[in-house]
Amino acid sequence: MSKIIYHGHSFVEINHNDTVIYIDPFITGNPLCDINAEQAKCDYIILSHGHADHFGDTPAIASDKNVKVIATAELSYYLDAKGISTHAMNLGGSFEFPFGIVKLTLAHHSSSTPDGAYAGDPAGIIINFGEKTFFHAGDTALFYDMKLIGEMNKIDFACLPVGDNFTMGIDDAVKAAEFLNAKTVIPVHYNTFEVIKADADDFKRKIESIGRKCIVMNPGDSVEL
Repeated sequence: MSKIIYHGHSFVEINHNDTVIYIDPFITGNPLCDINAEQAKCDYIILSHGHADHFGDTPAIASDKNVKVIATAELSYYLDAKGISTHAMNLGGSFEFPFGIVKLTLAHHSSSTPDGAYAGDPAGIIINFGEKTFFHAGDTALFYDMKLIGEMNKIDFACLPVGDNFTMGIDDAVKAAEFLNAKTVIPVHYNTFEVIKADADDFKRKIESIGRKCIVMNPGDSVEL
């Protein structure tokens, strides 16, 4: 059985068969995270961009040489220089890994590493596991090409930021869900800090009003993929 586990902010874990995938593992400094850095163990990390609240604990977790980090080229090369095993990709590109096919999509945001280095473009993340397709939008504004992403991929689960200020707010994220035509939507990137406070129940009501399913997850909650 495959499952999605939410760890607060935009940190999502996917367990697929015997593989553990972390997306944007922001643990240290994340007041909502339900695990500590010492508990963090995975096979792959996929990064949407380089900001500290997404890049998070990647170097510490990936100091285990069995962990592979998948990221855009510039962020990958930055980690390579630190002795971390990476797989470099870029927007529009896809690659088949042992667990499934990863494709990086557009995301309208910005990206730099925690120490201020250039980190290339931000990305959304599509993972096709064969029977199921998962989309993590990363940090992004609403943009019309989300409609194209939805037309070209049958998305079963989509994690969308709803916290506003730095990303889409609730109403824009509802329109994004409509464009993506995702079967189930999970709100992320909200309530971690006061400036991104949002009402997830309001988001859920609005998502359900357009005929989509919405699952509001607390840190530590899981749902079958």
